[in-house]
Amino acid sequence: MAARRFVVEADGGSRGNPGPAGYGAVVRDGDTGQLLAEAAEFIGHATNNVAEYKGLIAGLRAAREIDPGASVDVRMDSKLVVEQMSGRWKIKHPDMQPLAAEAREVFPRGRVRYTWIPREQNKDADRLANEAMDAGKAGRQWEPRPVAASAPSPVEPPETEPLETAAPKTGWADTADLGTPTTFVLLRHGETHLTPEKRFSGSGGTDPELSEKGRWQAERVAEALAARGSVQAVVASPMRRARQTAETVAARLGLEVRYEEGLREVDFGAWEGLTFAEARERYPDDLTAWLGSTKVRPTGGGESFATLTHRVGVARDKILARHPGRTVLVVSHVSPIKTLVRLALGAPPDSLYRMELSAASLCAVQYYADGNASLRLLNDTGHLR
Repeated sequence: MAARRFVVEADGGSRGNPGPAGYGAVVRDGDTGQLLAEAAEFIGHATNNVAEYKGLIAGLRAAREIDPGASVDVRMDSKLVVEQMSGRWKIKHPDMQPLAAEAREVFPRGRVRYTWIPREQNKDADRLANEAMDAGKAGRQWEPRPVAASAPSPVEPPETEPLETAAPKTGWADTADLGTPTTFVLLRHGETHLTPEKRFSGSGGTDPELSEKGRWQAERVAEALAARGSVQAVVASPMRRARQTAETVAARLGLEVRYEEGLREVDFGAWEGLTFAEARERYPDDLTAWLGSTKVRPTGGGESFATLTHRVGVARDKILARHPGRTVLVVSHVSPIKTLVRLALGAPPDSLYRMELSAASLCAVQYYADGNASLRLLNDTGHLR
């Protein structure tokens, strides 16, 4: 008889990072999606990562109690935990090492597989973690609810694209307890010779440099941000126009630029260098299909918006992990910036076509310790007047 297969979804959170922390985990039947067990606990003062690891351990233990001979698919929205437990990233932090070792001891090696999923697909574990933290705030521990009557929910394979983020679960008045947010100041690069003609200019094209007007725009942004004095780090796409913009601003701020491949513009394939009208004339069916689905690639092997969304989400999470509670200038392109805004709002994919981002414009998004995000600014060009 084949061994049973379980799906464990786990999450953890800290309101303050470090701060009041808790975890949540669910166990499902891998074939039917039937909810078999829930676990959650308020663990006192801890970091997000500690809480995530404890959620993982609790989920694995709950699965072992049901059937110690089962195989387990662990799904978490913590890139750190998934990569470390999969053996692809080293575990350097002394607080994480014993927790990882404890998790590995629950099931024999080879019976547990780890997969990263977007936060939206981990909403049950996230809900339990927040319930545990709410209970701790009220001076009590979380109590489980009966799960025997829960209806089956088909377990879908984790999506590789697109990466989505859940819409905010708390109101604006609830953010005071979450500590200092991480702020992304999103800057679209200055103009190139292609910008005024509104030609497709992605990562599969000629990688143009800033025009004379684009260099002027970069200087104006640098002046404005220097006057505000809030930027503490600069991260940019490695494409030439973004790199030139970022270096101009960073020099004025006295900061170094860190480059992130995930912030590149989307690859527009055979449409590179064309106007929208030219692309429609040459590739009418392909363009219509592309506008109708984020999974469709441009003609000639370009990049879909779904793939873009995935890599931008990974880049976002890396920057958040590297700069918690800081203000980071993120210099990128139209599509990645629109994607970050869309994910922050929890807006549908077609909202990408309903935003205007001018060259050298500024947007701002704040990210809180519980995973919520708040759009603070969109397409500000006041510094260019």
